[in-house]
Amino acid sequence: MEPNNLCTVERRGRVHVITLTGPGEHRLGPALLGAIRSAVAAASAGAGALVLAAEGKFFSNGFDQAWARTVPLHLQATMEDAFRALVADLLALPVPTVAAVTGHAAAAGCALALAHDAVFMRGSRGFLYMSEVDAGIKIIDFFAEIMREKVPDAVARRDLLLRGDRMPAAEAVRRGMVDVAVEGGVEDVVNAAVAEAEKLAAREWDGEVVAEIRKAAWPKLWSKVKDYSAAAQVAVRPRL
Repeated sequence: MEPNNLCTVERRGRVHVITLTGPGEHRLGPALLGAIRSAVAAASAGAGALVLAAEGKFFSNGFDQAWARTVPLHLQATMEDAFRALVADLLALPVPTVAAVTGHAAAAGCALALAHDAVFMRGSRGFLYMSEVDAGIKIIDFFAEIMREKVPDAVARRDLLLRGDRMPAAEAVRRGMVDVAVEGGVEDVVNAAVAEAEKLAAREWDGEVVAEIRKAAWPKLWSKVKDYSAAAQVAVRPRL
């Protein structure tokens, strides 16, 4: 399965692996966000867990600002809305989720990684980086909520958000943002994330319970994104 050729989907045992393809920066514009959302939706049907990974130097270098500069303001908002919807989909997903951060994860790319249940990161290359303070861009409300709810240490949040520190894997593990720093290359990170996801899938938890616990564990984040979830959009779709 190749949604728009922007990402691939494969099954490894009970694990649904989504890979952002190509050597580029995996900028999160409407097309890529739509492709990821389609791939995440497919994980609801029969998968036991989900892993999101990427090829190349970057996990994701954030929003597609080059695209945003070419379109009117009302279309720029569709990119933020699509990302908000993707976070909602991840929170509502009835299976465990693991981010395999195979390269740099900046701005929205960093937020995307942290929106997963667990984060495995390449130890020898890549960093987490919230670039907004350096770029002179105000942080979006639900981005701030991801940081509050997924970065447990206040000093780490300050350094990430107000100093623009670039945090490699070992430091991110020490500060509680990343679960495991994996030595080796891209495939080593993916394999480790898949192995963890397989362990979680083997628990055979009730998917509805998993999703509801996740929403309850991060209630403020859920409150800021829930109206954009796939289920919410179906609920408000007019009958013909």
